[in-house]
Amino acid sequence: MKFSPSYTHKEPLDIVHFRFGIITASWNYDITENLKKGAYEKFITRGVREGNIFHWKVPGSFELVYAADKICKTHSIDALIVIGAVIKGETHHFEYISQAVSQGIKDINLRYDVPVIFCVLTDENKRQSLDRSGGKKGNKGVECADTAIEMALFRRSLFL
Repeated sequence: MKFSPSYTHKEPLDIVHFRFGIITASWNYDITENLKKGAYEKFITRGVREGNIFHWKVPGSFELVYAADKICKTHSIDALIVIGAVIKGETHHFEYISQAVSQGIKDINLRYDVPVIFCVLTDENKRQSLDRSGGKKGNKGVECADTAIEMALFRRSLFL
């Protein structure tokens, strides 16, 4: 069996010209804004040009699916991060929204040639979300920016 060489074994690609998108849900703004800032700052420290980072806002996590679909269809970007926070409450709303958003983003990943990175926190309470958006558990936005870069590099390696 013959394997294609992995992009990690090639000379590293210069990501300065890569284009990244971030969609942020406004609901739970204090959490999603921290995740966005973490992702944005990580892109900058990894060498992405400020002008190559695009940002859109939507009202809530459910709307991330529609926005991601339209952006992947109409914009030339190397990867997209969707940022949201769904915090469990007393109703089944949490389960419905979490399931719909994760399935929707999975479907978009299969439909378009753009990696869409899932940065939607689905936590039991606000404290957990705060801890994962710049608190004692780190910032998942930073991790997702690294993932977006790695997936953009993987995607480009397929066409070298």
